[in-house]
Amino acid sequence: MEIGIDSFAMLLPDPDTGRLQSAVDRMESVLSEVELADQVGLDVFGMGEHHRENALDSAPAVILAAAAARTKSIRLTSAVAVLSASDPVRLFQEFATLDLISRGRAEIVVGRGSSVEAYPLFGFDLRDYDALFAEKLDLLLKIREQPNIKWQGRFRPAINGEGVFPRPHQPKLPIWLGVGGTPESFVRAGTLGLPLMVAIIGGSFERFLPLVELYRRAWLVAGHPAENQRIGVHALGFVGETDEAAKKAFFPGWFQMFTDAGRERGWPPPTQAQFEHMCGPGGAFLVGSPQTVAAKISHVNRTLGGIARITFQMSTAALDAEAMRRSIELLGTDVAPLVRRQLRD
Repeated sequence: MEIGIDSFAMLLPDPDTGRLQSAVDRMESVLSEVELADQVGLDVFGMGEHHRENALDSAPAVILAAAAARTKSIRLTSAVAVLSASDPVRLFQEFATLDLISRGRAEIVVGRGSSVEAYPLFGFDLRDYDALFAEKLDLLLKIREQPNIKWQGRFRPAINGEGVFPRPHQPKLPIWLGVGGTPESFVRAGTLGLPLMVAIIGGSFERFLPLVELYRRAWLVAGHPAENQRIGVHALGFVGETDEAAKKAFFPGWFQMFTDAGRERGWPPPTQAQFEHMCGPGGAFLVGSPQTVAAKISHVNRTLGGIARITFQMSTAALDAEAMRRSIELLGTDVAPLVRRQLRD
C-alpha cells in the first residue's frame, strides 16, 4: 500500500490576530513538507487546486515542479486537478513537463471539483458541470494515447492533428479519477479502466463500500483485468506522539476550515463532539498516535476490500509547523512500517 500526503497550501489565520500567514513563508513550508516526506520514505505527495484568497494552489503543476527539484523518489500528483474548468491539452502539457523534470514521478488525479470557484473564473457554466468533465476527460485520455489526434467537442475548439508536446518520460502518464459520493462517478472510473481516488472527509468508511463495489463491477463488465484495479483513499489525518497530541494540533485548523466551508455552503458550524466522533473507531479521520492511525488504515483496507493508496490531508494543522513536521516524520518512520507489517500478517 502506498502512503502519502496531500496539501491544499492553505493560508490559515493566526488565532490571536486573525491575520493570514505570509504567502511566501507558507509556500516555503509546503516545499519543506514534501522534501521531508521524500526523506522519510513516503510514496506520494499531492497538491490540490483552489482559486480563493486563503489557498496558494491555483497552479499545482508549478508547485509540484519546484517540489520535483527538491526530491528524489516521491511521486508527485494533483489532488485533484479541476479538469472541467481546465484545458485538457494544457493540463497534459504541464504534467508531461513535470514528468520530465521529475524523471517519471508525475501523475494526475482529475475531478469535477467540490469547490466550484474555478467555473465562473474561467467562463464556464455550472449547469454544464458533468458534461464539461465527460468531454474533457475523453480528450485528455485520447491525448495520453498519442500526440496527434483529430477531435471535436462542444466546449473547446476542435483539434485537427496538431501535435501535443512534450510527451512524458513514463510510457503512459498515470491518470486517476477523483470522486466524492456520486455513484455515476464510480461507474465512470470503472468503465474507463482508471484508478479510483475516493475523497472521504466525513461520515464513515463503511458507507463508501457500496460505491466502491459499483466501481469494481463496472470495471469487470467493461472487460478490464481484475488485477489492474487500483483504489485509493484521500482522508483527513494527522499523526502525533499520542492521540491527544494529534487531536490538539489538528482540531483548530479543522474547525476553522469547516466553519468557513459551512458558512459558504449552508452547513451548521462543526462541533468538538463531531470531531471526537470522527477521530474515534467509527469515524473517517485518521488522527492519533502511530498505533491508532496504523490500525485505522488497516481497518479502511479491510472495509473497502483492499486499497492501493491512502493519502492524508493534514494542511489544517499548518499553523503549528513543528507539529506538521513531526506528523510527516511519524507517518513515514512509524505508521508506514506498522501498516505494511499488519498487511503481511
